[in-house]
Amino acid sequence: MHTPIKGFSKLSKEAKIEWISNEMFENPEQAWNTLKSYWHTDGAVQKLHDDFIENTITNYFLPFGVAPNFLINGKHYAIPMAIEESSVVAAASKSAQFWMKRGGFKTSIISTTKIGHVHFIYTGDEEKLYRFFKEVQPKLEAGTAELTANMRARGGGILSTALINKSDELEGYYQIETRFETCDSMGANFINSCLEQFAKIMQQEIGLTDYMSDAEKSIQIVMCILSNYTPECLVRAEVSCAIEDLNADEGITPIEFAEKFKRAVRIAEIEPYRATTHNKGIMNGIDAVVLATGNDFRAVEAACHTYAARNGKYSSLTHCSVENGEFKFWIEIPLSLGVVGGLTTLHPMVKFALGMLGKPNASELMGIIASSGLAQNFAALRALTTTGIQKGHMKMHLFNILNQLEATEEEKQTVAAFFKDKVPHHKDVVNKFCELRGVKSPSEISKNI
Repeated sequence: MHTPIKGFSKLSKEAKIEWISNEMFENPEQAWNTLKSYWHTDGAVQKLHDDFIENTITNYFLPFGVAPNFLINGKHYAIPMAIEESSVVAAASKSAQFWMKRGGFKTSIISTTKIGHVHFIYTGDEEKLYRFFKEVQPKLEAGTAELTANMRARGGGILSTALINKSDELEGYYQIETRFETCDSMGANFINSCLEQFAKIMQQEIGLTDYMSDAEKSIQIVMCILSNYTPECLVRAEVSCAIEDLNADEGITPIEFAEKFKRAVRIAEIEPYRATTHNKGIMNGIDAVVLATGNDFRAVEAACHTYAARNGKYSSLTHCSVENGEFKFWIEIPLSLGVVGGLTTLHPMVKFALGMLGKPNASELMGIIASSGLAQNFAALRALTTTGIQKGHMKMHLFNILNQLEATEEEKQTVAAFFKDKVPHHKDVVNKFCELRGVKSPSEISKNI
């Protein structure tokens, strides 16, 4: 518990830390030192990070890993991944290596359209509203010409506007639904600015009509906002090979593996409980690259999960076929990404990540990230349908357990060697560590650490 504080945002960074340390920790000096230990040694870089959000007191580190050997559309990539979960980078790398020898990943952009809405309430005559919209429609684009000039010069801009009647679901509720092309930017600020200008134009123009009563000349703008659901900003990634090229694995023949793998995907297509975990694994591979490249993983998550439920039931984002001697595995997902604007030009590691990828445009990045998600899912399903998921995952988790026990480097190597051919379950790792320390139980370990 702590005493509420007024004017926290106006305090200096040091004053914020002092208040938090003194109010919330028994050892304020230790708390202060913990926060300061994560500051960047370069003051200018730290100031840059401080300005990304509000009330910044320190940095929160995530490991920045690399998954090499991705062959995507005939080009080799080493993919940057920012994530805290064990085995994700290793699994993606293993899949990349597997498919590099079988033609790699093939991607295609289905569409790059994004959508935004002016949500408003109108309780007058519907026919008059549609007449008004037909008249004002060309003025919406003309009235945003200055806002869209730069985007239009790059090949983007406003693609279409439409009046949507939603009054059967909420009394008087209508939308101006607008489609945009934002090229290499994610485009949130651009879209929202255009929509807010639309609202102003509509409110100005409706007052000039001569076929509406005074009461009908009023529309209530509820909000103007882009949608993070981007079902028309789609990318497809796939891998395929002859069934015999899948190789026998863990005592299973290629055709047995292909059929079992296909059934595992089918289960995720029909069972929401499985689909949720299945898709979470896909998002492990997607979010890690989205984060590394300075994009909005929360928006991507929201869009992908909504897309997974687009047919009225939550389902798998990946699909598989085994036909005519060919194994095919693919994903089709909405990805709204940017490689210009936002953190892409500010965060040093984002610039580094995009540099690693050869400075891709937004469409290329969509393909790279979709491939990462597909690779992650292939690795998970391959493990689940052969050796089981825990063997590989716990191997990667072993050092997390040992770090929690504060094992020395020598102890880590000894324990790792012991579990080389065994699944390192938490209890077994602790018992082995107790044996090395010459104690009988974890409680004695904690006393001796």
